[in-house]
Amino acid sequence: MPEDRDLDAAPEDRDLEPVPEDRDLEPVTAERAGGPRRSTGLWNLVVGRPLRFAEASKEQITPVEGLSALSLDALTSVAYGPEAIIVVLAVAGARALPMVLPITIVIVVLLAVLVVSYRQVIDAYPGGGGAYAVSKANLGKGVSLLAAASLVVDYTLTVAVSIAAGVGALTSAFPGLSPETVPICLGILALVTLMNLRGLGETARAFLLPTLVFIVGLLAIIAVGLVHPLALHVPQPGRSLLPTRNLQTLGVLLLLKAFSAGCSALTGVEAIANGVPLFKEPRARRAKRTELLLGSILGVMLLGLAVLARRWQIGPRSGQTVLSQIMADAVGRHWAYYLVSLTITLVLALAANTSFGSLPVLASLVSRDNYLPHLFSLRGDRQVFSSGIWVLALMSGALLVAVGGNTNSLIPLFAIGVFTGFTLSQTGLVVHWWRTRPPRWRRRAAVNGLGALMTGVATIVFLVSKFAEGAWVVVVAVPVFILIFRRVHAYYERTGVAIGIGKTPPPPRGRPTTVLVPVTGVSRLTEYALSEAMSLAGSPGGRVIALSVVFDDGADGTQRGKDLVSAWREWDPGVPLEVLHTNLASVVQPIVAFVDAIRAQGEEQVVVLIPTIVPTRLRYRFLHNQLDLALSAALRSRSDLVVARVSLPLGPRPPSAPAEPAR
Repeated sequence: MPEDRDLDAAPEDRDLEPVPEDRDLEPVTAERAGGPRRSTGLWNLVVGRPLRFAEASKEQITPVEGLSALSLDALTSVAYGPEAIIVVLAVAGARALPMVLPITIVIVVLLAVLVVSYRQVIDAYPGGGGAYAVSKANLGKGVSLLAAASLVVDYTLTVAVSIAAGVGALTSAFPGLSPETVPICLGILALVTLMNLRGLGETARAFLLPTLVFIVGLLAIIAVGLVHPLALHVPQPGRSLLPTRNLQTLGVLLLLKAFSAGCSALTGVEAIANGVPLFKEPRARRAKRTELLLGSILGVMLLGLAVLARRWQIGPRSGQTVLSQIMADAVGRHWAYYLVSLTITLVLALAANTSFGSLPVLASLVSRDNYLPHLFSLRGDRQVFSSGIWVLALMSGALLVAVGGNTNSLIPLFAIGVFTGFTLSQTGLVVHWWRTRPPRWRRRAAVNGLGALMTGVATIVFLVSKFAEGAWVVVVAVPVFILIFRRVHAYYERTGVAIGIGKTPPPPRGRPTTVLVPVTGVSRLTEYALSEAMSLAGSPGGRVIALSVVFDDGADGTQRGKDLVSAWREWDPGVPLEVLHTNLASVVQPIVAFVDAIRAQGEEQVVVLIPTIVPTRLRYRFLHNQLDLALSAALRSRSDLVVARVSLPLGPRPPSAPAEPAR
């Protein structure tokens, strides 16, 4: 603050230099304004330095990076989707196993419908949100909340299932690690969480290599199996689990159940439409390319595995997954088998990244509609929605601990939420085409209507067939989330009315300011705090009062009070000192009583300015500022005054206090 500036002078009495109209004003940059500066703190060392908006493009992704950032969940579903079909068909015996191919063809047709549909969603709603955005625009707020709640449940389950499946594959290869299943799960969860806090782009690039190895390796194994299998007649370990007695009838209900079970391979298809804002410009075009890449790769994998499973009569075996059997028959248990197996284990664990890329964006959109705390719509230092990342990590971590990292306990809950979202988004698009009626809208509506019918049937079969196995948890959790959304929204509505959002308030009216500064003695900290207080009270009628509490605990207390008064008079800072005597052990109560007395005298604004010290080392902080903790806690709920603090950093050079206003 310039020393020759008179804060009490009227505006017309000040010598102000006019700014020429043609003068080019240099914008104040972050560096000139004093921040943000490059930090060397431990947290920034872990997650990286803060990024400016101009650097946000570094964390945006390309279509290929979108495969590792938003598509791993869908791609890795080939590890359990075909097996889910075969396990259901196996109850009808070996004669039912060939049905894996026609069922897979129907699922791939549904995949194509979903890919086309979500490419349309990306075009129509490039702001992200997927099923939530489509439902809100076409089916109403109530249905959109159902979509949001279903996706929140599904994304949480996706993280838990992916990590548990990856760790399950690891402990199968190394049984000695089985007792450490939960710690390993939580360790992987912590790693994925920290990677996403660093930024989605960095995470996508880190996961891109194992993703490409997985895709190329599995496609190569399928090609070898189709052209010339290398170990078709080598005995498989384990024993066959195909029943030979009490076989069920291969009827429509069993086929529907196998179809719905195999539809678990489609989870994650919607994640790209939810995360459109994460792509580089042009976002919609790049997101559509990723959606097409995902659909093409996943469709080829599912069809190839189904053809091989039917050709080789692959059935469930003890200690062996269906995918492991197909890989072993195709290339034998050699280096290629183990390389792809280890990669599958890795990408299964990393598939949790799909949820970390999508749920924070979804939560930000829901919060902007006032159905979640506004904290979810704020970006962190790395330009990511860090609050959504943290909440997803906590929910999925609690779920992993609750089930002990057991994949089988989570599978019955899986895919119900996402298929609810599928059905709602397809239905919403039918309404969208009916309302807008663009060229060829009937064809588009027919495709989406077919998709809504198929995914709706799958959702119902999921609920009915898995309800007793644990799906009831999802049926309970979704309404609970909807209730939370509505309660948050109702609170924001009441708050908006209370503070007059949308209404023009009366002109602001300033009041004289009385600044109260608690002090313990004459020191540089006291001088620094009083200088700030005098700046705050610079308006006409403002005043600064220093407060000091003296305990009436005998001769020593009386003498301390006299010494302080004497030192204050000798210093003569131009600020009156009020010595508050008390026979209580509390420093806070006398100050609060004095504040109440000041408030009772008039209408002036009261500011309690608490001096604090910022030590040179973090470990020294608990040695200071006890008065700040106690007084702030006592005055925090007071709405009739302002509680602030002034911090004096300790260091080799004393900071220059602001200039004293002219008196």
